[in-house]
Amino acid sequence: MEFVTTADGSKTLYNAEIGECYHSKHGAVQESMHVFVNMGLDYFLSHSGKKEASILEIGFGTGLNFIQTSSYLSSTDVDVRYVGIEGFPLSIDVVREMGYGDYVPADIWQPFLDKYIESFTGSTEVTERINLHLAHTLLLNFQTDRQFDVVYFDAFAAVHQPEMWSDESLAHIAQFIKPGGVFVTYAITGNLKRSMKALGFAIEKAPGAPGKREMLRAIKL
Repeated sequence: MEFVTTADGSKTLYNAEIGECYHSKHGAVQESMHVFVNMGLDYFLSHSGKKEASILEIGFGTGLNFIQTSSYLSSTDVDVRYVGIEGFPLSIDVVREMGYGDYVPADIWQPFLDKYIESFTGSTEVTERINLHLAHTLLLNFQTDRQFDVVYFDAFAAVHQPEMWSDESLAHIAQFIKPGGVFVTYAITGNLKRSMKALGFAIEKAPGAPGKREMLRAIKL
């Protein structure tokens, strides 16, 4: 793993085995906030009027999307239960070295670091607004009786990790999404749009993060 500084000053990691960074080099923090928090969670809450939500993240990685979500929730009265799937968890030392505490308050960053390891054993209260459970498993092996309001799909790009974007993988994810639930990802391709439409989703082209013109938001019908 190699640390890389992105255009907004925040760090990402380069995974040599995959051949890609965990986040956009145009700005890791910017991408996370725009794609997942604003286009995903905030969109769902604004349209549903709910004061609680459940989030499933595919590809937990460095924890940046969780941190940004926690920071967003700190100025709301919304409670969130958050499940992250990660087949290859990073060590706490690598997560700490990402330095995302520079972008969120200490009372969000430090509890996340303190509870990171514990969250792999079950749902753990990180702040008064958010509980975290990390599932150390590959996507197709993940099972739960729960359904989710919002899915953050943050796998590596299809050119590097095509199995994550296959019809089988997308169908596996779709079964965990509630009617009216929101699926967001940084990418948008013809294949992805066709797959999600076939799975019973309404497709929306949303403005992309810096470096990308558009992204996909899909709503389960």
